[in-house]
Amino acid sequence: NALSKHGIFSTHIELWGTGRPMREFLWSEDMADACVFIMENVDFDDLKQDRKEIRNCHINIGTGKEISIKNLAETIRKIIGYKGEIRFDASKPDGTMRKLTDVSKLTSLGWQYNVEIGEGIDRMYNWYIADQE
Repeated sequence: NALSKHGIFSTHIELWGTGRPMREFLWSEDMADACVFIMENVDFDDLKQDRKEIRNCHINIGTGKEISIKNLAETIRKIIGYKGEIRFDASKPDGTMRKLTDVSKLTSLGWQYNVEIGEGIDRMYNWYIADQE
């Protein structure tokens, strides 16, 4: 089976680490929407307000929500109907334990993401299944 070299089997899937690291995910259309929103609504000169100490005025784009790798795997399993076991190999690295952006600047400007993680996974899975038919 070609997937077994990636830790995917009919009875179980093997994921690296403990499953505890936290990650943030953003639907691609929300990313595009945020970029357009920023281009149409933000004047970076206003953000720096003549403060010379600000050289790289940035705006983070994200949801501001995080999910553990374990909960993400469980969410995916539920959506796709996978019946196998999810195993975590703690002998493998977890990577950075937390990756979450501060989106307070963007939300204060009036932008908000639209697609929750479960909905995004469902959309992607349904697109993939439809493409296989």
